[in-house]
Amino acid sequence: MVSGRLNLVPAHLDGFRPAPSIEDRAAWGGLPPDLARAVVAAGEAHLGTDWPALSATLALAYRRSGDRVGFETPYFARRRRLNDLILAECVEGRGRFLDGIIDGLWLIAEESGWQLPAHNAYGRGGARLPLPDPDRPVIDLFAAETGAQLAAALFLLEGRLEEAAPGLPARLHRELDRRIVRPYLTEHFWWMGNGDEPMNNWTVWCTQNVLWTVFLRPGDQALRHQVLAKAAGSIDAFLKDYGEDGACEEGAQYYRHAGLCLFNALATLSSLAPDAFGPLFNEPKIRNIADYIRHVHVAGRRYINFADCAAVCDPCGARDYLFGKAVGARAPMAFAASDWRSAGEPLFSEEINLVYRLQALFCVEEMRAFQEEPSPPPDIFYPSIGLFIARDSRFTLAVKAGDNGDSHNHNDVGSVILYRDGRPLLIDVGVGTYTAKTFSPQRYEIWTMQSAFHTLPSFEGLMQQAGEAFAARDVEVDLNTGQPRIGLDLAGAYPADPRLRAYRRSVRLVKDSHVEIIDRYDGDLACELSLMVVEEPRVTEAGIVLGDLAVLRVTGAGPTRIEPIAIEDPRLRQSWPERIYRLLLPLAGPQLTLTIDGATP
Repeated sequence: MVSGRLNLVPAHLDGFRPAPSIEDRAAWGGLPPDLARAVVAAGEAHLGTDWPALSATLALAYRRSGDRVGFETPYFARRRRLNDLILAECVEGRGRFLDGIIDGLWLIAEESGWQLPAHNAYGRGGARLPLPDPDRPVIDLFAAETGAQLAAALFLLEGRLEEAAPGLPARLHRELDRRIVRPYLTEHFWWMGNGDEPMNNWTVWCTQNVLWTVFLRPGDQALRHQVLAKAAGSIDAFLKDYGEDGACEEGAQYYRHAGLCLFNALATLSSLAPDAFGPLFNEPKIRNIADYIRHVHVAGRRYINFADCAAVCDPCGARDYLFGKAVGARAPMAFAASDWRSAGEPLFSEEINLVYRLQALFCVEEMRAFQEEPSPPPDIFYPSIGLFIARDSRFTLAVKAGDNGDSHNHNDVGSVILYRDGRPLLIDVGVGTYTAKTFSPQRYEIWTMQSAFHTLPSFEGLMQQAGEAFAARDVEVDLNTGQPRIGLDLAGAYPADPRLRAYRRSVRLVKDSHVEIIDRYDGDLACELSLMVVEEPRVTEAGIVLGDLAVLRVTGAGPTRIEPIAIEDPRLRQSWPERIYRLLLPLAGPQLTLTIDGATP
């Protein structure tokens, strides 16, 4: 799709300009006053404080214990602090923040490697080296992100940096060429794409930032064309794994690193060669990717969250809005602007990507002015990943068909997520804080990844397995009535066993009434169904009561067991309270029916 348009690229490629440099005082002085004050205050908070230290033992902790947080916390804090200082200086323009900026740039230039310890490898899934090798840089997500940050700093401030710290800009240019540009052109990192090898968010996330590292700075035209051609190939490698429906198998949270990085990569190419790459935004697949995020939104900050996606995600912002604008679709623009306003017009205090911050700053006035109310998304089925979503005035229902070979996969074929009035009713727990184990062969020893901790059956301890071969069978979808429904056989997601012949699940939303799950089992193993809930359940004659949220009426099951689960992991606590519950319902016959009433219990 992208590489096929390289013949239309002009001989001369100008640079990329995401915002005005500091020398354009009219532009920086024209920011909304409340925004300018907030940016300056963020920079002032760092004056007179020490920069976080990064030690070798913090890096070694990943190899020694699997811990990522100890190193990543100061690593990201350095970059956030630098962004705060750079933007404060651009707004104020008086040199008050320059020394802090110089120190931050110097510290980052002195780091032995810009990659994270968890990513310090030269092959996909390869052994992580204990410490970075300065003579052979690794381009991971955050090395590329650091490259773009330093390139943006030079684009904004180079003249003033040279005046205040002569020689520093030249040092930064050398580091960017050595750590990013040269290895990008001479090494093959897995995320660049190789034949049919599956890609994920890394591909466009890294590619976008490499493009910025090159095109935010002056450069040789031959090198620019070489980088652009390689980037186009990587974007095609990413897009080959997307269906025409535009669904992100990694979920809403990773859409921000997948779909939105695709947008910025294409937008950058389009700014460099409008005739060559601008028409890509008219492609149906690209338009569908832009529209995906509003379909998986539930309410507030809650999203449908299969795989490693969290149930609570950041609100939309400028990139979501600008993607909708680029494809000429008002629905995603209205959703993004409304969601951003509803969240209190948040800035970007946690954002380490300086270009994202620049986009946000210079998009605020437009988003404030875009007052079109978002329309409710229609019921939808994404065949490329097997995701079914249906809604009415009270319920948001999602079912995952598909397979267990997704990027960031959990073993969850056939699992159900249900919200009532924006409140979680049947949940997918998500994933805890990343450690070495999360992306190791022991991944599925983690309970949140296992099918037994989703809305799924287990058969005498037999759980679903990982891999594309473990998939739903005989999927049927009907969205054309007032009772949208999906049916599928889950047995193929479990290891082959003659005692497990079929497990047919039908999930139906009877609009403005109730949700119905009917499971029909053909097998000889004892079967137990798990339901993951947030509200403390009470078993009564009327059914299983979940606080003031709903009543679950069950037929075809034996006595219900209730298992409290303490939530102590910091990442999970961002989505859930300190305790959730697993309901365990043994099947008492060939069919279990679960009806979830929309009436208040």
